[in-house]
Amino acid sequence: MSTAVATAPVTTTRQEVEDLIHAYVQCIDDDRLEEWPDFFADDCLYKVIPRENADLGLPVAVMFCDSKGMLRDRIVALRKANIYAPHFYRHLVSNTRILGEQAGVITAQTNYGVFQTLLDGETRVYNTGKYVDKIVRVNGALRFKEKLCIFDTYRIQTLMVTPI
Repeated sequence: MSTAVATAPVTTTRQEVEDLIHAYVQCIDDDRLEEWPDFFADDCLYKVIPRENADLGLPVAVMFCDSKGMLRDRIVALRKANIYAPHFYRHLVSNTRILGEQAGVITAQTNYGVFQTLLDGETRVYNTGKYVDKIVRVNGALRFKEKLCIFDTYRIQTLMVTPI
């Protein structure tokens, strides 16, 4: 006769962070972009920045939003105003590391690769780099306070309208 007691699985901070990142990229890959801002705290920063600028401390970013409202505006512009070649993304993410936690802010880094498929069926490596995230709890759920998408790719082949 077994004396084992059923217990709920223990979730680590890293697992929670990975779940957040996986849900984030799946939202983009599934073209549910209206939900994308919900992954962020109201007061947030989102930047897609070249590695060379990040390394030199230069502020110029390819995409910059400093509030959840700006994230929403980004999606409205993408849906209604921007003209671009229709495409789909597929993210691969790996090697999530928790770099620290201080005053309720978790700092994490994750490698990413984004493949882009155009409607003609051509798929190519679109963008690669790392996410450097500052993550906080909002009403018990993890949200991005700051998300830096620092890309290694030296040339962006088409207009970047979709978040990375």
